[in-house]
Amino acid sequence: MEKPGPSACYPGDLNMNEGGAKKACGTAAAPGATYGQFQHSLRDSAQLAETNGGYSGHQAAMPLISPHSDTDDRSGAELSRESSGLPGGPWDMNNAMSESEEEAEERSLPGSHSGPGHNWGDLVGAAEPPGGQGGSSPAEPPDLDIEVTGGQRIRAHKSVLAEKSDYFRARMSRDILKIKGLSYQTLRLLVDYIYSGRLEVGQDNVVEVISGAKFLQMPCAVQCAMDSMRSQICLRNCYQVLHIAKKQRLTELREAAYKFMSDNFLQVLREPTVYGRLTGSERELILQRRLDGKHCLVVAELNDAFERLSSSSRPQSRESSRPQSPSSVVSLEEDATTYQVQFYSESGGGWKALTRLPEEANSKGCGVCVLYNYLFIAGGIRGSGDKAKLSDQVFCYNPLTDSWEKLRAMSQPRSQLKLLALDGYLYAIGGECLFTVEKYDPRLDRWTTIAPIPKGAFAVAHEATTCNGEIYVSGGTLFYRLLKYEPKRDEWQECPYNNSRRRSAGMVSYRGCIYRFDISREHGLSVFTYNSMARHWSEGVHLLRPGPGPPHSNMPFRCTVMGSHIYCLNRASALRVPLPPEGTGGEMGSCEAERFPTAEEAKGVLFPFVLSLPDGKQVH
Repeated sequence: MEKPGPSACYPGDLNMNEGGAKKACGTAAAPGATYGQFQHSLRDSAQLAETNGGYSGHQAAMPLISPHSDTDDRSGAELSRESSGLPGGPWDMNNAMSESEEEAEERSLPGSHSGPGHNWGDLVGAAEPPGGQGGSSPAEPPDLDIEVTGGQRIRAHKSVLAEKSDYFRARMSRDILKIKGLSYQTLRLLVDYIYSGRLEVGQDNVVEVISGAKFLQMPCAVQCAMDSMRSQICLRNCYQVLHIAKKQRLTELREAAYKFMSDNFLQVLREPTVYGRLTGSERELILQRRLDGKHCLVVAELNDAFERLSSSSRPQSRESSRPQSPSSVVSLEEDATTYQVQFYSESGGGWKALTRLPEEANSKGCGVCVLYNYLFIAGGIRGSGDKAKLSDQVFCYNPLTDSWEKLRAMSQPRSQLKLLALDGYLYAIGGECLFTVEKYDPRLDRWTTIAPIPKGAFAVAHEATTCNGEIYVSGGTLFYRLLKYEPKRDEWQECPYNNSRRRSAGMVSYRGCIYRFDISREHGLSVFTYNSMARHWSEGVHLLRPGPGPPHSNMPFRCTVMGSHIYCLNRASALRVPLPPEGTGGEMGSCEAERFPTAEEAKGVLFPFVLSLPDGKQVH
């Protein structure tokens, strides 16, 4: 008769109270629960399991039938359906099987041994079951032998196992069970979980652990394994976790993998082993989830001072430059000033801090835009006077993870540039005395040079926006010029311009129309409409006439579109302008601007934009 394999025992000196066992689904062990020398008791068993891979092909001889074991020749899947009461239920494991009567008889004999060096009486210090109560008294020894393929055995208490497993509860009358298709390591983890409430899983064993927990009908262990894997999801393994979740039909784990990919979209986009393996529908799903949610009005505080740069900070190539335009604003704020990003909380009825600009970022003369619900800041000037230097640095803020990331630098340092997002790309347009334009591909993390602004157009672009898949840039001194860039043809074209001589305060687009806001002391705030399809400018509409109050006309406005309104903001005043309804051709007509709460404690120029923020941020 062949000798049984090594065993592990959950001994009978458990510190358990009398009475019925309380079910627990937690992931932490009960206070004071320890394993003591339990790991020592499993050492030889684990070594043998490692040697045999957890499986072997030997079969024991056929002794007499034991009165302590039930005869059951059905497959594990049939047994699972019987105990769950559902035909073909989620707990099926077709390759698992209960122990035969003959093998049960041999191991139920009082003289049977657990293998060389393993004596059940030598094992002490097992953990108390979660909940502090058990069905066995402290004096009772383990009353169930569980054997897996390969002969390795674990001894445990029926009542303790039955607390969290319907599979063991349905077999309370048996003294011995043999389970095929379940490795010793997996069974040990699951039995440990029943006794301690702790379950350690990783990418290498999560499939087997969840499959085993399903077969043993332990929903708490399945949930615990998924919770553990959720906390381990990272860029390196997120696709593997998603694959496991889809294969095992684990909805919560699948959603957790999608959420990680959505929250960290740029990193996923740049990783071909992840993004390249997603289906088209999955790519759309994670991006749409990132863009969904409550849209919030957000402003970035920027330094509005543009000091004259020293000759040492000029771009090296002067072929595409014009003489520097005079700087009209002198810096009154030191570079050491900390600038913030704020958002308007509708529930709180005021402006709240969202994040701070990184110390490395340059708030003076930088470009700002939003792409994929990320805030991007590029270029600018660091330092002042003779020590002023142009910057080529690019940073992005992720509101879903509340973190900043430094991206690949632009090919050329720029200040007073216009930064735009169009069709999944960033465009860095011009800058002071620059006509060059760069395009950033976030998937390749690379900047490439595209067609420059026509020479002689303007030294500095005043405003820029996108409309109908094209880029529009305005600028000029004696009169305004409007240029259009077509990405498909990689070329610039001249567009009609209007006769306004006032200071431009902002330019936005909506439904094929461009709205340019001008501001002056004499006329206040006016808006002009350009229909990009008809290539026609409409007459200006006065939105805000000069009057008593804060000198808002001395401060530059910046504008953005959110919902059905255009928001025009500076530190002293904020307006909400309703957009024209459909069927009006986009012309503003007669409309009345509404006052909006201002960010009174903000510094510098306020650059408004729209972000989708997590629910927790919106209620702060």
